[in-house]
Amino acid sequence: MTRDHDAPTEDGPGRAPADDGRSIAPDGGAESGADGGTDAAPGADDVALDPWGSSTVSDYRSLFEEFGIGEFDDVLPEVPSPHYLMRRGVIFGHRDYTPVADALREGGDAAVLSGFMPTGDPHIGHKLVFDEIVWHQQQGADAYGLIADLEAHAARGMTWAAIDEHARDYLLSLLALGFDPEAGELYRQSDNRELQDLAFELGSKANFSEFQGIYGFDGETNVSHMQSVVTQMADILYPQLEEPKPTVIPVGPDQDPHVRFARDLAARMRYFKVTEAYASFELTDAERPLVAAVHGNREAYADEPDRPRCEEAAAWLRGADDAALDALGVVVDGSALESAADKLENAGMEPLRPRVRFLDANATDDAFEALIEAIDGEKRRYDAHVDAFDLDREAAEELAREIELDHGGYGFVAPSSIYHRFMTGLTGGKMSSSIPASHISLLDDPEEGYDKVKAATTGGRDTAEKQRELGGEADECPVYELYAYLLAGDDDEFAKRVYDECVGGERLCGGCKEQAAELMAEFLEDHQEKRAEAEELLDDLDISLESSRRGVAPGDE
Repeated sequence: MTRDHDAPTEDGPGRAPADDGRSIAPDGGAESGADGGTDAAPGADDVALDPWGSSTVSDYRSLFEEFGIGEFDDVLPEVPSPHYLMRRGVIFGHRDYTPVADALREGGDAAVLSGFMPTGDPHIGHKLVFDEIVWHQQQGADAYGLIADLEAHAARGMTWAAIDEHARDYLLSLLALGFDPEAGELYRQSDNRELQDLAFELGSKANFSEFQGIYGFDGETNVSHMQSVVTQMADILYPQLEEPKPTVIPVGPDQDPHVRFARDLAARMRYFKVTEAYASFELTDAERPLVAAVHGNREAYADEPDRPRCEEAAAWLRGADDAALDALGVVVDGSALESAADKLENAGMEPLRPRVRFLDANATDDAFEALIEAIDGEKRRYDAHVDAFDLDREAAEELAREIELDHGGYGFVAPSSIYHRFMTGLTGGKMSSSIPASHISLLDDPEEGYDKVKAATTGGRDTAEKQRELGGEADECPVYELYAYLLAGDDDEFAKRVYDECVGGERLCGGCKEQAAELMAEFLEDHQEKRAEAEELLDDLDISLESSRRGVAPGDE
């Protein structure tokens, strides 16, 4: 969830343009002369997501298949006044963003949170996250920005003095870019006791094998690093401490392991798990849609379609040919078919009947009894669950959350996330603080920013003649990325014009870089002025910029 200045994960080498061409995201990093053609960057041929290491994404579309990340284009029509990063495909993916979009559109409660690991100067890669936080706040969401100082200390070996030095710079840039501290909250992990208490509770639902499987931790991993992960899980759920609400975490795809883990922990903390069921036995997630479809097809096999029997459904399912299974309209996994048929067969003459099931996950006795009493209509109680026959799934979820909150639980809504593309370094390949020419710090002098853009790699051809004949390769150009991600601002027509002129051979790299360099200098000058104005505001906020903590950072001699 947190952005690390020094780690190459902020700016992986890979890019994939959107299929409709509106995205300016290049397809592969590059190494070239300052104004010449490009070659593919080495090492950008796979997908690896590491929150602290070197993440690579050669094809963003692969994230949809490998990690279950959804395409943001699918939810874009639901978003009110979408940010230009959304419109241009820079924000390319999401997990369960629809509840957030619905809340923003309908004026409901929602929240946005992201964090920053203060290991160096904030740069234009961090600006993507700053902008996403500010936009959601402007749309009505409760906004949270945090300094991940515990993570920086434990995972990066930063001293508290160094953390303090950089934390101020991150907060000033966030304020300068429009964050309203009166309508939002800024905090440091180390100073937030509520956060640490929540982390302690979440830790009771995690185990070391998960840290091994998700993050590759082993016997050499220090305990503070593991603790910092649980703290990040608490960060993600922190906006819901007062009340549950849809919450979005804007990050790069390298942070997806954190989001998935937080969603799992949020579910484990719930008092009740609500599922759809069709008989007294429990179904797996793979079996449930299959049995639902078989119930919907009961006219084909039941003697009494209004009261189909489980053994009838089992017999039909075992005897169904491929055409009949295809007609169900669900993906049929062979092992799920066998296990579902076994469960149906074992249930014998029990009616196959839809119901909503409340499973007792962590409920107190009082909460379980209160739930049973609160269910209207027909219901059936078992030792560890209760079935309701007159409730739909949405109403059941609301009731379960209401009972949980009334009896001391959190009632967490599973957090959502949106993912933006990594920025390419100005020199091609990765953007890294270890290569000053590859990135532009938000603290850079305007003249320095101008010079860095002028020296940047481009997606141009070897000669001006070839550029005019063949057109430039804007989708492989770090300079064009600057226009799309930052310099064009909200002006989509300007970004499109630059793109079209480049690929049409009308725009040459020298003039394009000159224009981009001038715009970058203007942006940095304006940003520095706003940072200076934010100094007094920051000093008045209730956030400590000098840590009282002592100790040696992990890895220090």
